[in-house]
Amino acid sequence: MRPRSLDELAGQAHLLAPGKLLRRAIESDRFTSLIFHGPPGTGKTTLASVIARSTGSRFEALNGVESNVAEIRAKIDQARTWRELRGETTVLFIDEIHRFNKAQQDVLLPHIERGVVRFIGATTQNPYFYVNSPLVSRSQVFQLEPVPVPDVVSVLQRALADSERGLGYLHIVADPAALIHLSEKSDGDVRKALTALELAALTTNPAADGLIYLTLAVAEESIQRKAVVYDAGGDAHHDTISAFIKSIRGSDPDAALYWLAKMLHAGEDPRFISRRLVIAASEDIGLADSNALRVALDAHHALEFVGMPEGRIPLAHATVYLATAPKSNTAYVALGLAMADVETGRTLAVPIHLRTPTRKKLAAASGDASAPTEYLYPHDFDGAHIPQAYLPEGRLYYRPGEQGMEKRIKERLDLWRAAFSSPTPPPQP
Repeated sequence: MRPRSLDELAGQAHLLAPGKLLRRAIESDRFTSLIFHGPPGTGKTTLASVIARSTGSRFEALNGVESNVAEIRAKIDQARTWRELRGETTVLFIDEIHRFNKAQQDVLLPHIERGVVRFIGATTQNPYFYVNSPLVSRSQVFQLEPVPVPDVVSVLQRALADSERGLGYLHIVADPAALIHLSEKSDGDVRKALTALELAALTTNPAADGLIYLTLAVAEESIQRKAVVYDAGGDAHHDTISAFIKSIRGSDPDAALYWLAKMLHAGEDPRFISRRLVIAASEDIGLADSNALRVALDAHHALEFVGMPEGRIPLAHATVYLATAPKSNTAYVALGLAMADVETGRTLAVPIHLRTPTRKKLAAASGDASAPTEYLYPHDFDGAHIPQAYLPEGRLYYRPGEQGMEKRIKERLDLWRAAFSSPTPPPQP
């Protein structure tokens, strides 16, 4: 059931709809090298073969898992021969291009430059991380997205109707709910949906009238677990945890719980999630609710103590608490300002009155006589506070906000700062 034309391709409307760049390049035969990346079953290999057919080119394929430099050179030599003898262009398609090492990828570069082959690579990984920069710079990179459910349903219906390449010869009557179930559970992977459809059709006995009835119950047996597209170290991993943290930061507990559920379903390391919750508790909530850090740490320890699957319960507890807590990043921002001063400015010496007693005596004997040398012990004064300089130059980094408990910190700090000389704020980042 592999598509034979651009119109048969399911999904990828953002690339292949009429007027889109890739479709224009294919139809006008004005492309050189292409790299397709995206989840499995979204049509990367199919698109490469359709391009070769649409442009009247020879199609040669290699796989990054099993091919070597000798095979690459052999394909290139064949392409050169066909071009010289018959004037035909060869499309060299390399699946799983990220599996090639640097030397194998570099073999392609001069031949792409000379136009010996038109290179098309496919990968499930981000090519900007897993493919050599010189090869990426010579290629147009296009990202394929999971195929939408309605488009997957259309593919399944086409397979049921096609007697030559599909399952039409079996005379199947499919419940629309069954096709929708297969499409949803495949999670945008057309290959998985077709495999499940074939399994359901070939394992179901015909009824008395000779027809095979594909019901929802049969479909549920054929694909029992949803195929969530999730790679432990790739784009899906990074994108999902990013969405999780941003949902917490944006105070949306429903979205945060969904991304948490996706990660748990896909088999993400729950300790990775709990560590990110601890970070978020300080980075995004901070002093607006210092109890958030305690909740996140407790969830992390509870996860370690009880393990999975029960460990998901404290993770959900902490996720909702953090998402609904007041937000403040002022302490984090203040540290960034101080770090910038330490890294780029003049290093400040510790004031004499804050040094150890021995160091204080030495500094007082050789230093500025006008500098204060007596440290005032705050607990000796009312409110356990006495204004004195703790930096040799007045600088202000921490600016408390008005959210949650930080509002009370702001009020207290404003009083203390008013009792001392007002420092000059550093420039905003």
